Amino acid sequence: MNLPALRGHNAALVLDLLRSAGEAGISRLELAERTGLTPQAVSKITARLRAEGLAAEAGRRASTGGKPRTVLRLVPEAGHAVGLHLDRDALTAVLVDLTGAVVAERRAPLAFAEGADAVVDAAAGAVRGLLGAGPRGMVPPGVGVALPGPLDHARGVLRRVTGFPAWDGFPLRDALAARLGLPVAVDKDTNAAALGMALAGAAESFAYLHLGTGLGAGLVLGGSLHRGARTGAGEFGHQVLRLDGPPCACGDRGCVEALCLAAVAAGDLAEAARVLGTAAGNLVGLLDIDRVLLGGRTVFAAGDLFVRGVGAVVAERVRRGGGAEVSVAPAPGGERAVAEGAAQLILAPLFGRAPQPFGTLGD
Repeated sequence: MNLPALRGHNAALVLDLLRSAGEAGISRLELAERTGLTPQAVSKITARLRAEGLAAEAGRRASTGGKPRTVLRLVPEAGHAVGLHLDRDALTAVLVDLTGAVVAERRAPLAFAEGADAVVDAAAGAVRGLLGAGPRGMVPPGVGVALPGPLDHARGVLRRVTGFPAWDGFPLRDALAARLGLPVAVDKDTNAAALGMALAGAAESFAYLHLGTGLGAGLVLGGSLHRGARTGAGEFGHQVLRLDGPPCACGDRGCVEALCLAAVAAGDLAEAARVLGTAAGNLVGLLDIDRVLLGGRTVFAAGDLFVRGVGAVVAERVRRGGGAEVSVAPAPGGERAVAEGAAQLILAPLFGRAPQPFGTLGD
């Protein structure tokens, strides 16, 4: 049995319940009942969390017998994380507290074409600016980075980013961690956004489709983010819809990304929505998901049109198959959704809601 991992898991369970309880707090007895831990184990864990500044008393609550119970709450400002969204032409950075609430934000232009060093410089500068301007918690911050794929999530290494072959093999995680002296986690933009939405309770199984400078998908299946065995799941933009279609930057022809972006460039957003809806219908038919969420700057610029257009195509596909209705809706979070989801790459493991990338919590 891996006792350090078990201790970390137990502390994460308690932290997650403290976070869910909000300002009202939760008693040690309730924590024991809901985690299945012994009262002694809960007392030990909460004592350490209080010593570390992560938990504090939130008053007393009447009990059914005996003296009133002391309730505890999470201290949101005890720790922070940075979420970075590195798009091909823009950077969005947010500083969030332990509840995921945004306390500071920065935006700046970005140019992938200028190369890795310039992008790492810009990312490091945004992080330092946020940490310098924002509050300081007792828990050292980490940095979650989300950007277009494909990439190796486990090693933080980029693969052949569509349209930018020079990035292939670049160790972004290690380069940024060395520059900042902080832990860094890297994932695709669509995965990060989908993780944040899953933690907020978007649906048990859904697809997040992101149409901006490119097109990709984040998949949540059975309540968990699905990255695939090689972290390549969700390369939605490069499914071929038209064998003799226009060339795509990936090297194929007739990809849904190429068709969508061509329609957008021509000003035909209705056609872009129809194409996106056709691809979304394929995804619904393949995975039998509950919901489709639409995001990205192109979608947000004409949200109603895309929701109606994609929704109509998906509804017709579902009707022909005799399945239950699949809702199509704008993704929550707006244009900050990817950056906020990137911050959850750091925060979610602290609360046991995702695998721990940098070790485990103590108890």
